[in-house]
Amino acid sequence: MLGRLLILLLSVLPKHALSRAAGWLAGHTVPVGMRGAVYRGYSRLFGAKPEEAALPLEAYASINAFFTRELKPGLRPLAPQAIVSPVDAAVGAYGIVERDTLVQAKGRHYSLAALLGSKTLADRFEGGTYTTLYLSPKDYHRIHVPTSGAITTATYIPGELWPVNVAAVTHVADLFAVNERIVVMLEPAHGGHMAIVPVGATMVGMTRLVFDDLHTNARRREVQTRHYDPPVRLQAGDQLGHFEFGSTVVLVCSREAGTIEPLRLGDPVRMGQRIGVPPQHADPVQ
Repeated sequence: MLGRLLILLLSVLPKHALSRAAGWLAGHTVPVGMRGAVYRGYSRLFGAKPEEAALPLEAYASINAFFTRELKPGLRPLAPQAIVSPVDAAVGAYGIVERDTLVQAKGRHYSLAALLGSKTLADRFEGGTYTTLYLSPKDYHRIHVPTSGAITTATYIPGELWPVNVAAVTHVADLFAVNERIVVMLEPAHGGHMAIVPVGATMVGMTRLVFDDLHTNARRREVQTRHYDPPVRLQAGDQLGHFEFGSTVVLVCSREAGTIEPLRLGDPVRMGQRIGVPPQHADPVQ
């Protein structure tokens, strides 16, 4: 009941303006003498781990700088010969792509073609595997590459900015396919296709890429596609982008690119953790 009321309230609020305002506030400079207390207080409130930050807390000039912090080297080792989690998150969904359909929540489904903004792209993933990874405010918020390969396109798709928490996933139809998102297409070095889709949400100032100025919650609200020639070549674990607050990544893997292994809903994953295997190590998907 409370979840429905929250969604009803948000339906009449200017979510884009609120999110831009949140990003603006989070970007304001925090006085040096207050930074340690502010960031430790934030960490206690949400369960974040400030001791993992690459820099001393006083080095982060704003809440946004702390929120998008890098980690100390070595804290997220990459699993060998694996498709690795691109983020620290909790598993929100896992499954096989069947007839253009992905599971959003129990009893709710949505179209992969709608998520990617292209039926042609979606057709590449029929019979493949996918997972939805939810980042909460406690999590490390940089997004990494799940396997070595070449990025060929990135497309910003404007849309709504609903929350991506349990209440919204349960009550908002086609949530991930109607929210703002960036569709990043990766051709793994071992073949096939992957779609890495960071999805925007309420109070997410912006979702940004490291290799392009493309971002969500743009004032120019129209589909923008970038084609990379030559492609952007990245290694597994390289940074792809970051969220400026909690959100979600949908990762879709074609059969030729390997298999995302079964993941239990709600289980935590860490960036670099094995969540799948390339084709030479994969068992056939049933």
